[in-house]
Amino acid sequence: MARKKGAAKTGGRERGTPNKVTTDLRTWVGELLDSNREQITKDIGRLEPQQRVAIFEKLLGYALPKMQSVEAKIDLTRLTDGQLDTIVTELLKQIDERESDPY
Repeated sequence: MARKKGAAKTGGRERGTPNKVTTDLRTWVGELLDSNREQITKDIGRLEPQQRVAIFEKLLGYALPKMQSVEAKIDLTRLTDGQLDTIVTELLKQIDERESDPY
């Protein structure tokens, strides 16, 4: 019998509770990498330059968040001059903050 729309969830993990298997696996992988850091560095050093760049590229995906394009559809003709000035000021402030952030 299907649950009624909006009915409370029953059984299983509560919302927001981390998955124990995933947490354990991430911990294990982290410890494995950490304890083999020197060997991994040596192994990467032995690769051909093209392979080394490919590894770095793959690893960067885990170290740096990927940038996503953002699209905003705003009818600027409906905004007042004051609202437009506020938008421009906020955008310039965000650009300055990003340029001054070393990471």
